Formats: sequence, C-alpha cells, structure tokens
Amino acid sequence: MFLNSNLISFSPTPPKSTAKTCLEIPTMSEIMAVSKSQGLRIQLRTFGPFFKINATGEKGDVEVGRAEGVIRPWFGGEKILHLDSMRMNRATLDMDRSLFGLGLFLGAVAVRYGFDLGCKQAQLLAINDSPLYHSKLVRFYSRMGFKVVHEVDGSSIGDLVHMLVWGGRGTRMDADIQHLLVKWSKMFKPPHDCSLYSEKS
Repeated sequence: MFLNSNLISFSPTPPKSTAKTCLEIPTMSEIMAVSKSQGLRIQLRTFGPFFKINATGEKGDVEVGRAEGVIRPWFGGEKILHLDSMRMNRATLDMDRSLFGLGLFLGAVAVRYGFDLGCKQAQLLAINDSPLYHSKLVRFYSRMGFKVVHEVDGSSIGDLVHMLVWGGRGTRMDADIQHLLVKWSKMFKPPHDCSLYSEKS
C-alpha cells in the first residue's frame, strides 16, 4: 500500500541562496491551512487522553485516511505521544494522491497535537501481519523520520508487555517530536532568512 512514491505537489522549491535559512516549527493552523490548500479536510477529535484524526476530500463526504492514538504519562512527569494506528483508504488513489503524502499530513497533525500537550517523544508499532506489508510499514515510518528501537517478536517477557500494549508483534519505532516538526517544516511554512542572526565577530 505504501509503495506509491509520487508526493503531493507543493510550491516549487525556491532558488538556492548562499544565505542561511531558519526552519521554524509549523503551527497547527499552518498545518491545517496547507492541508486545505491541497484539497484535504482534516479534523482532530479528542476524548480525554485519546485522539482521532480524520482526513476527507474537499467535499468532506469520503474519508481518505485516519490516525488514532493516546497521550500517555511517562517517567519523570513527561508525556508520550502513543500512535496506535494510521490508515489510508484506497479512495486516496482516486484523488491522485500519494499515500506517503497523506500520511505526512495525518502525522503532522498528531505530532503537533502531542507537542502542544508537552510530549517530547512519539512512539508506534509497525505491525507485522505479513512480511511484505511489515517491510512497507517500516520503510514508510522511517521515511517520515521514525527510528527502529526494538523488534517485538514474542521471544521475551518484555515482548509480551509490548504485545499487550500495542496489540501484536512488529517493529517498535520512536521519534523526537521537535525533530519531526523541524524536518517537516519546509512542507508547511517557508524558511526564513537567517542572515540577520549571523555570528558577531
């Protein structure tokens, strides 16, 4: 499902400049605005610590993707963005969109939501239902910026805990939330000229 490599088209890349650029973290309103400009209507719903993100076409009558998760408390009073699932429907193909592009929009809304609530890390499990599908998922999330931290295969007691939390076997992957937002910032807002912030002699 995730092999389509045609990204959603964005504004042309500006000419390269010798001036340094600053990439700022995109706001939720900026992410939503760019989504709308690309013909997507994205809605975020929350239920206590749980959240659900739905993406539909411009008319809002056909769901093309969704993401679900929960904000979990962590050690030292920190919070973790726990991404339970991300699904893209085949209607996406009829809209001439890439699944990766749609996944990036859903992921950006989820990650920005976690950032606004004080989360520093995002966690997910690339479920291993079949070897082929699993490898596609790992590549998909790696391309988004997640890194492999553990293979959950049921061979240890620790894996049993992971399986209870995530509901199956697969590849545990983590990402630094601020790093993701900076990585994706060029998709949602233009970089700023940093020439005014050059080092003083």
